[in-house]
Amino acid sequence: MDTYPVLIGGKTRGTDEIADVRFPYTGEVYARVCQARASDLEDALAAAVTGFEKMRRLSSSERSKILDRLADEIHRRADDLVHAMVMEGGKTKKFATAEVARAEMTVRTSAEEARRIYGEILPLDWSDETKHRTGYLMRFPVGPVLGIVPFNFPLNLACHKLAPAIAAGNSIILKPASATPVSSLLLGEMALAAGAPANAISVVPCPGERAELMVRDPRIAFLSFTGSCAVGWHLKEIAGRKRIGLELGGNAAVIVHEDANLDFAASRIATGGFLNAGQICISVQRVLIHRPVYEGMVTKILAAAGSLRTGDPRDPATDIGPMIDRLKARDAYRKVQEAVSHGAGVLLGGTCEGGLFAPTILEQTTPGMRVNREEVFAPVISVTPYDEFDDAVQLANAGDFGLQVGIFTQNINRVMRAFEEMNVGGVIINDIPSFRVDHMPYGGVRGSGTGREGPRYAIEEMSELRLLVINRDGGIG
Repeated sequence: MDTYPVLIGGKTRGTDEIADVRFPYTGEVYARVCQARASDLEDALAAAVTGFEKMRRLSSSERSKILDRLADEIHRRADDLVHAMVMEGGKTKKFATAEVARAEMTVRTSAEEARRIYGEILPLDWSDETKHRTGYLMRFPVGPVLGIVPFNFPLNLACHKLAPAIAAGNSIILKPASATPVSSLLLGEMALAAGAPANAISVVPCPGERAELMVRDPRIAFLSFTGSCAVGWHLKEIAGRKRIGLELGGNAAVIVHEDANLDFAASRIATGGFLNAGQICISVQRVLIHRPVYEGMVTKILAAAGSLRTGDPRDPATDIGPMIDRLKARDAYRKVQEAVSHGAGVLLGGTCEGGLFAPTILEQTTPGMRVNREEVFAPVISVTPYDEFDDAVQLANAGDFGLQVGIFTQNINRVMRAFEEMNVGGVIINDIPSFRVDHMPYGGVRGSGTGREGPRYAIEEMSELRLLVINRDGGIG
């Protein structure tokens, strides 16, 4: 069994506080990870300040080459990364393999975007008094970045924080989820091997409460957090004047109108509802189906869901592995049981054994039930008929979240009406809300967060505009 040290300013360091990392499928200890103490966090902050001075002076070519080499390292060590994600997070082997490929692409995209941090020329001679004055806008790195990474995508979402930070010319401290720290530690190791300045990279596994020391610290210029709504909004309150990006939760809806490709929609809904045991911020949770096709559509979804295999995530044939831990599985199970006690019916699943939560489909739910109102973060969807498209849009908009929505229809007028009316960060037509390509702008509104991820957009968040004004007349002697 390996014991992993923390990474402080590019140097590994053992500590006397060690936490077990357990394989969610069996509960066995997979690895042991040193925990950063308060003194280690202080050292990481000091290193980040020094590292930022080195990073901000690197050319775009140098930053881009570091990221290209990091992508090569991810490709080269793909098997190590897949194994780590399967064992620490219970992610299925096929899904972990896909995440490694996505992480490599996220880093390569960031390498491209490092060369494309463009500025702007502004004519300022709009009046006689400002004749011969010109403005020049450029983006400059904002400073040390703190990236707090969730358990459900421990590699790719770490890359969504680390790679744009490097591309923009910032140093970064990664704080991985306590359940899945190994992926981030490996990523930090690879970033150093790729040539990132040592002081610019720290990876500090530690309890969440201790990480708040860094959130409060004014030396951190930008906080990028992905995780639960309660924690995210709390961190925003204590972050002070620093910039902040929050990618939080959702209870994503899908609307299926009668003119949709029903077979395709059913297959995608089953994938989006149950992939990664439903532990995805944009997992399909509420399925709203036009009443004329409701019965047939439900039958198709049941068939698609019934073909999925639940079990050991190490088996390449497994589609759905365990949830991250049994406490979260039991919490989701209580929400299902509560819905059933108030009149919901179980069409599929509804059982939970240890950390394995069976793919579950509920009918006859109401908007007020927690399975619809809250984020379940488990393989649970509800199906509900609607009569008018506008009613479905209103139902999809209900609640506190606004991440993404999926709409299946062939009618452009309905598409544009939904685009105008949906209060979300993204409207996905003829696909599920779980669709994400890593270079697109991704983020939510309302309770789902603030700011956008995707390398180009994260670089904008992690940099600031600076204006230069030149008065040509003032330079004439």
